[in-house]
Amino acid sequence: MTVLSAQLQAIAALPADRPMTMPGTFYTAQNQFDHEAATVLRSGWHCLGRTDEIPRAGDFFTVQLLNEPLIVVRQADEQIVILANVCRHRGMLLAEGSGNTKRFVCSYHAWTYNLDGGLMRAARMKNAGFDAKNCSLHRYNMQLWKGFIYVNLDSAAVPFSHPALDVLLANYDGETFHIAHTAEEIWNTNWKCLVENFMEGYHLSVVHPETLHEYTPTGLARKLAGGDGFTSYAANYPKTIPSRGMGAPNLTNDERLRSTLFAIFPTQVVSQAASLLVSLSIFPLNAGQIRVKWTLSTYGDDLDQDTIAARIKLWDEVNQEDREKLERMQIALGSAHALSGPLAEDDYEGTIRDFQLWLAGQDRI
Repeated sequence: MTVLSAQLQAIAALPADRPMTMPGTFYTAQNQFDHEAATVLRSGWHCLGRTDEIPRAGDFFTVQLLNEPLIVVRQADEQIVILANVCRHRGMLLAEGSGNTKRFVCSYHAWTYNLDGGLMRAARMKNAGFDAKNCSLHRYNMQLWKGFIYVNLDSAAVPFSHPALDVLLANYDGETFHIAHTAEEIWNTNWKCLVENFMEGYHLSVVHPETLHEYTPTGLARKLAGGDGFTSYAANYPKTIPSRGMGAPNLTNDERLRSTLFAIFPTQVVSQAASLLVSLSIFPLNAGQIRVKWTLSTYGDDLDQDTIAARIKLWDEVNQEDREKLERMQIALGSAHALSGPLAEDDYEGTIRDFQLWLAGQDRI
């Protein structure tokens, strides 16, 4: 841990025009992952999904973040809360998957909780030490931003704020997009590898020659705003391609002719286009494995059902192309010869340097 931490600090201190990668052990060592799970991941803001996944009172879905099982539920007053999915009696899971309910009933001893986590009923509990008021489910620190739901496992964490990113995304009206597709799968790669891969345009024409190159060739990639806790770049479209939807009324011509890709560190990566919003939430499982939840949302009625189906198919293919490369790379990163190497210029891999700088800053806290 001391060696990798020192190497991360040294790479973060390099001149901006001489960036380098971290060595393979940064992505394969389990003790490095354990360190991250206890620090940067435990204290970070993680996207769990979209608000319109649970549009009605009583709608919920469950998720596991590190070692914490969570319930994301919309209450009767329309507010969304995130509860510990752990019965206060003997620690049983209360819910699985997703659905709609008026209350959560433990399948072990029938302890019953309302939608805000308060204990409603505990049959035959007459011992003097029992007090229902002390048996509510833990409520997690949460934040809503542009239609996304975030959680922080640290109850003392302050809300995140990225003013420069807010300005960059303001014209897209991202909070108004409505969800059209959700999928989850396991990838055999390190969580940081997917963040770095999604957030650089250097690989676009090589890895995605049939799926993305025509619309977002590597040569048109341009670095955008970066800061404490986020980074972004523009995957610009050639001006000769057909329109991909008009999107929100205040979008500029430049915004309609690009996908604006951004990351909210540590684990969310997003592609925001005029009429299409794709988000990947990364749930780290161990040094070499992640669970990926990706959602696809659309703007208004810009896209018909056939076009939406085609976009879902396209993004599924793109994700599988990235997954195949990252899983192969994870094998190679275990080599003693997976050493630190040079990064490309700012427009192509400057976002990786933003990520390194943020990780180094978190490691110093």
